[in-house]
Amino acid sequence: MKAARFSRFGGPEVLEIVDLPVPHPGPGQIRIAVRAAGVNASDWKKRQGLMDEELPQTLGHEAAGVVDALGEGVDDVAVGDRVFGFSEEGAAQAESAVLSHYAPIPPSLDFAAAAGLPAALETAMRALDQLGVSHDSTVLINGASGSVGSAAVQLAAARGARVIGTAGPANHDYLRSLGAEPVAYGEGLVDRVRALAPHGVDLALDVAGSGVLPDLIGLAGGPEHVVTLADFAGARDHDVRFSRGDTGRAVHVLDEIGALIETGRYVPPAVRTFPLADIAQAHRVGERGGVRGKLVLVVD
Repeated sequence: MKAARFSRFGGPEVLEIVDLPVPHPGPGQIRIAVRAAGVNASDWKKRQGLMDEELPQTLGHEAAGVVDALGEGVDDVAVGDRVFGFSEEGAAQAESAVLSHYAPIPPSLDFAAAAGLPAALETAMRALDQLGVSHDSTVLINGASGSVGSAAVQLAAARGARVIGTAGPANHDYLRSLGAEPVAYGEGLVDRVRALAPHGVDLALDVAGSGVLPDLIGLAGGPEHVVTLADFAGARDHDVRFSRGDTGRAVHVLDEIGALIETGRYVPPAVRTFPLADIAQAHRVGERGGVRGKLVLVVD
């Protein structure tokens, strides 16, 4: 099968499409014929040598496609079903992939839209679970307009929480459309939030990692009410929880998101697609920044 891989660290030019053996699902796993696979910032961090030291490396943790093989004990899907989910092996950007966590693709979505969901959904849901966001919470989300932030806004709003989200002024209408009350980030943030919530907020989620943890702690009434996804050093310095996938993942969101999408309570991000063979260009676009929505590789 064709698969994306790199054998040396560097820029997008080190990416290559190679022939690899078709994988086989283990117990509780499934294999799909991949139709689309999401691209994330972790992909180019891996390619640059910032995460894992071993070589060569394959890429891709989220994909959508058609089931073509079942591992032992799998009885919740059948060959031919449309599914999306996670490749724990990080090898989803390929013609075939093994998924360890998966769910049916919501009927209204195509493969590309479904492939862009799992990573942002799981990251956002994990943080909301760790914070304990509920229907009577007021939650402040710092960095609310990006892929994870916008997922967190919608998931929190679906729980019935009041959501205040930080973003640049150009994204305020977008946040309103997702169910958040927008405020501008930067100097004066605390005063702007208190204009909306005079007594502060119940909980705060830092997605942007922009050095605002002290402000979030003050607004939320203590570090125990704050979670960050992006500021590891700040979390250590201010006794704030840093959310990591290796401490428990919120894969339950895969099963829950379909109902939210089909009832209009969750709007998936727009996707920009590239053929698998153009993976280097997808990395260039992603690394330049400024992309709203999701980059997705499509496999013919």
